[in-house]
Amino acid sequence: MALTDLMIRKAKPTGKLYRLFDERGLYLEVSASGGRWWRLKYRIGGKEKRLSLGVFPDVGLKDARERRDAARKLLANGIDPSIERKVQKAATVERGANSFEAVAREWFAKHSPGWAETHASKVMGRLEKDAFPWLGGRPIADITAPEILTVLRRVEARGALDTAHRVHQNCGQVFRYAIATGRATRDVSADLRGALPPARHTHFASITEPAEVASLLRALDAFQGTFVVQCALRLAPVLFVRPGELRTAEWSQFDLDKAQWRFTASKTKAEHLVPLSTQAAGILRELHALTGHWRHVFPGRDPKKPMSSAAINAALRRMGFDTKTEITGHGFRAMARTILAEQLHIKVEVIEHQLAHKVPDPLGTAYNRTKFLKERIAMMQAWADYLDDLKTGAQVVSNGVATTP
Repeated sequence: MALTDLMIRKAKPTGKLYRLFDERGLYLEVSASGGRWWRLKYRIGGKEKRLSLGVFPDVGLKDARERRDAARKLLANGIDPSIERKVQKAATVERGANSFEAVAREWFAKHSPGWAETHASKVMGRLEKDAFPWLGGRPIADITAPEILTVLRRVEARGALDTAHRVHQNCGQVFRYAIATGRATRDVSADLRGALPPARHTHFASITEPAEVASLLRALDAFQGTFVVQCALRLAPVLFVRPGELRTAEWSQFDLDKAQWRFTASKTKAEHLVPLSTQAAGILRELHALTGHWRHVFPGRDPKKPMSSAAINAALRRMGFDTKTEITGHGFRAMARTILAEQLHIKVEVIEHQLAHKVPDPLGTAYNRTKFLKERIAMMQAWADYLDDLKTGAQVVSNGVATTP
């Protein structure tokens, strides 16, 4: 006799397991405590086997019969439904491991240890915000170029064209990693070259007119914030390293007696040497009395960590400077690059080496670390002297010799 919904609902626990049979091998198993499980009894290869079809009431009588019929179709084709379930489960797990998000996170874990912290957070932030919600669960080998384009158009539509280009770039990096690890056969993102309008890149705001630089330097000296931030502000134009390299500087990297600062440049990943002018060394010695017992030269609110990446720009804004149109922490590099060439007539290749830019060299980047070192030592001192002359009101002529008006 076939089961009915009423018969199932009236099934009560009796203190021991019993079964209510339906048709074609389907039955409901009622446990001693009242739990109810659908089972299918079948034979294959001369052996009797059982297959779980779900729990009542989550799976009702109609659904249980449909699952039974699907299993019996497999049996009719000589397929064991129990084995087929295991195969499908394994395939689901494999698809999850080969999903775009899984591959992307694996790629990120492999490469991000060599990146600057800010760059790593931006890359993962873009993927989590703009790619994973739509592509994350898809098997990477099944994703098509139009799917990626839809994601990019969504980013472009909110006015973030540069971000759309970066998401496109990151997707390509993930696909190429998938190819290398055997999870995809081609980078479909490459088919989208030219699909987005070109991004219009803007340079970091900077001040390069000597008279305006003089006003800026006097403002930096007059900053009323913490001594740590004030020292960072005074050193930023003198050293003109990248803001992240300055704020994360560690005392172990400095040899004040030799007037040198050695660290790994964040962009080139090569060791970089910054000769310290007497002015820079003096500021650092003064600061060492306050923070020398900590790891970082510029500790943050938590002294075990460096100061915030926003500290320099926030200080500039407090002094009234617009960090979008006037000067930003990164703008001190453009300031030095421009004035060193135009006013002090320093050779471009010397400046580029000091900026830790990638400069082709047949002897390799290790040699670049000390190339033009004599010239760079002289340049850094001349630059610090030039800034002092600007700040005190001396007139600096084009050959770098300071005279009073």
